[in-house]
Amino acid sequence: MSSKPEQKETHQANGAVLPIVPVNCLTSPDRGQLVEPSDFLGPDGDGVEVVVLESRANAKGVREEDALLENGSQSNESDDTSTDRGPEPASPLKETSFSIGLQVLFPFLLAGFGTVAAGMVLDIVQHWDVFKYVTEVFILVPALLGLKGNLEMTLASRLSTAANIGQMDTPKELWRMITGNMALIQVQATVVGFLASIAAVVFGWIPDGHFSIDHAVLLCASSVATAFIASLVLGMIMIGVIIGSRKMGINPDNVATPIAASLGDLITLALLSGISWGLYKELESKAYVNPLVCAFFIALLPIWIIIAKKNAATREVLYSGWEPVIIAMAISSVGGLILDRTVSDPNFAGMAVFTPVINGVGGNLVAVQASRISTYLHMSGMPGESSETAPRKCPSPCSTFFSSDVNSRSARVLFLLVVPGHLVFLYTISSMQGGHTTLTLIFIVFYMTAALLQVLILLYIADWMVHWMWGRDLDPDNFSIPYLTALGDLIGTGLLALSFHILWLIGDRDSDVGD
Repeated sequence: MSSKPEQKETHQANGAVLPIVPVNCLTSPDRGQLVEPSDFLGPDGDGVEVVVLESRANAKGVREEDALLENGSQSNESDDTSTDRGPEPASPLKETSFSIGLQVLFPFLLAGFGTVAAGMVLDIVQHWDVFKYVTEVFILVPALLGLKGNLEMTLASRLSTAANIGQMDTPKELWRMITGNMALIQVQATVVGFLASIAAVVFGWIPDGHFSIDHAVLLCASSVATAFIASLVLGMIMIGVIIGSRKMGINPDNVATPIAASLGDLITLALLSGISWGLYKELESKAYVNPLVCAFFIALLPIWIIIAKKNAATREVLYSGWEPVIIAMAISSVGGLILDRTVSDPNFAGMAVFTPVINGVGGNLVAVQASRISTYLHMSGMPGESSETAPRKCPSPCSTFFSSDVNSRSARVLFLLVVPGHLVFLYTISSMQGGHTTLTLIFIVFYMTAALLQVLILLYIADWMVHWMWGRDLDPDNFSIPYLTALGDLIGTGLLALSFHILWLIGDRDSDVGD
């Protein structure tokens, strides 16, 4: 890195050899005290000009630390602009509970209406022939809807952190991050989509003992095609959202993951329904279409792998990022098995329309919290480094929800959004006459209890999991969100099914089931 030409001329005119000192060398290890000016005096006691070079690690911490640490002692004036990485982004305002809520509210509502739309679509397509005769498609629903949590939300969190710490400030860095991450999620989407179809076949075969090779190939083609196309579309949208957020001075952590979820559920479910229906229609007359579709998308894998391997930002995830997405897919598939067993039962009328809503809202809120905590930790160092901000012990509920730090404040804000958000979404479903069910007071009470308990559990697990992974040299952006959204699917579906069962036992559902 070189200084400006004017500086070079001045240095030569002074006839002195000037020290080149990084910014983080001017401070003590805790960055709280500057080195004394006398340390940089010339031989005759005269002052010597010092060229200050800002190190990349220090730049990322100083630039965005005040955005998350409201009472931080760092001054934004310590940022040096003599770098070749382009203009510094505007430093965002310090975040209060009100500012967090204001930034999260609109994306949260948008995401919620996306899940409502997905629920309405599922309520309609559950009566299609492909869903009646190939019921394993229901097992694919949470797995593929959760795929946006495994891939798109992880992508959004990863890019949000990169934007916040200054790794997307120049066009060259931006293009490198885009190409590498888009290729990476295509690899992950194809592989996870294929594995999700295998899980659906296995979970569908175990209870009934019936196996059809034609249905298995249909599930494989539908799952892989849906995962690939949905990831491509949503990945491009995410990149646009994060770039736009930075230019508008909004913290991408607050808006990127909910917007990914808002369109993710609807687009993924619409694609799954349309593709599976079309392939089912071709099953009898053109049986070769299904295996041809599988072969086409799998044949593209080597291209995406080569592109992702060439990018240093995604190479590590390409090798080590499989465990969370695969385990998360298996967890979501268990939730899909619950949905498959309950959606056709008249006593569980309404499960189809409410399941995407409760799962989507819980997953959206916990993804925002996990992304924020991850960014907070990245500003203190690198994964695995010992830090007071990354405790290894399991946190207490009081420290998670009632402490004074910014992450606890955001947890309270996100938790308080659950009831008003779900009331809006329930009213929307009721006004559109979805779910073949009437909303009674006791149903709303049980539904809200399940939703609050789900989010409470998820936010607590997020606080523990992100810090735990950080302390074990795992990047939470790549590892935490898949587990959390999958747990949200399983917990949400299980609690909702339990609520419907209790309501059926006490007789509340008998008079509410429509035609």
